[in-house]
Amino acid sequence: MKVFRRTLTILLMSLILMGLTAATSTAVTVKMSYNGPPKAEDNAVHAFAENFKKLVEEGTEGRVTFELFPDSQLGTEEERMELLMKTGLNQPMANIASFAGVAPVFPEIYASSIPFMFDSYEAAHIFFDKSQYWKKAQEEFRNRTGAVLLEAVEEGGFLAFTNSKRAIHGPDDFKGLKFRGMDEGQLAIYKAFGASGTPIPWTELYMALKTGVVDGQMNPAMYIVIGSLYEVQKYMTLANIQYSDQFLVMNGDLFDSLSEEDRKVVVEAAKEANRISRMEVEAADSKQVQYLKEKGMEVYSPNENEMDLFRKKGQPEYVKWLKTKVSQEWLDLAVQCATRANEAAKE
Repeated sequence: MKVFRRTLTILLMSLILMGLTAATSTAVTVKMSYNGPPKAEDNAVHAFAENFKKLVEEGTEGRVTFELFPDSQLGTEEERMELLMKTGLNQPMANIASFAGVAPVFPEIYASSIPFMFDSYEAAHIFFDKSQYWKKAQEEFRNRTGAVLLEAVEEGGFLAFTNSKRAIHGPDDFKGLKFRGMDEGQLAIYKAFGASGTPIPWTELYMALKTGVVDGQMNPAMYIVIGSLYEVQKYMTLANIQYSDQFLVMNGDLFDSLSEEDRKVVVEAAKEANRISRMEVEAADSKQVQYLKEKGMEVYSPNENEMDLFRKKGQPEYVKWLKTKVSQEWLDLAVQCATRANEAAKE
C-alpha cells in the first residue's frame, strides 16, 4: 500500500509539473494599440512599441509576441481602454494611451501634468520611475481598473511657448496676446498670464497663426517642425511647460497569466524600451530646436528666477481647474514628489 501511495504521489507530481511546463510554454500573441502613424521617425510612440515588442519577444524566446495596431486601428482611446479593462476573458491586449485614454478611468493622472513642475528631463524621469506618486498611481490604477500601468512613455520634448509678436521671458510678456489652447487647463494658464486663449484644431492652427486669429501656441519642438509653424512664429520660449508622455497599460488577466519569469521580462522590457525612447526623443528635441533657430526663430531659455515666476503665476490657476477632477491629496503628493525629483536631479 505504501509503495502504491508513493507511486501515486510521484505520478500526480509529474502531472502537475507537466501542466506547469505546458502553461509557461504556451505562446500568446498580444494586440498592442496606440495613436499615430507607424513611422518611427515621426512617431516616438511607434518607435517605443517596436523596441518593446522586440525586447519582450527576445526575452521570452517567443512565448509572448506582439501584433502592433498603430493609427488607433482598434478604436478610439476610450473604446480601447474599455476593451483592455475587461476581466475574466484573458484579453491579450496592451495599449499606449494618452491622457485622453487614461484620465476618464483614472483622473488622478492629471496631477502629473501640472505645468512648470519639472526643471529637467532627468527630474521627470525620477518622478515617473521612483516617486511615491507614481507607485501609488500604479497601485490605484490596478485596484480600480484591473489593468496594469507599466510605464510613462516619453513621446516628445517639453512643451514650449511660441508666438509672432514679441520675445517672452516671463509671465508679464503674455499680456494682451491671443493663444491657441487645446483644453481648459491650457486656457487657465494663459488667463493667469494676462493673455486670452481659444481652442483651435491642429489642422487649422497654421492658418490661424498666419492670419492672426491667434498670436501663439504651445507644443514640443517636434510638432513645431512637423507643422512648419516656424514659418508663422518668430519667438520660442523653452519654459518646460509640461512633460509630454503617454502610458503603457496591459490587461490584468493577461499579465497575471504569464509566468513569473515572463512578467519580469515584460516589466524590464518596458523600462528598457522607454530608456531608449528617452535618449532618442531628447536628442531629437535638441536637434529640432537647433533647426528652428536655423529657420529664423529666436529661442529663449528662462533662468531660474523667471521659471519661478512662471510657476507661481501659472500653477495656481491650473491647479484650480484640476481640483474639479482630482483630490487635493493627489495634487499635493504630485507637487511634493516633483519637488524632490528636481532636487535629486541637481545632485
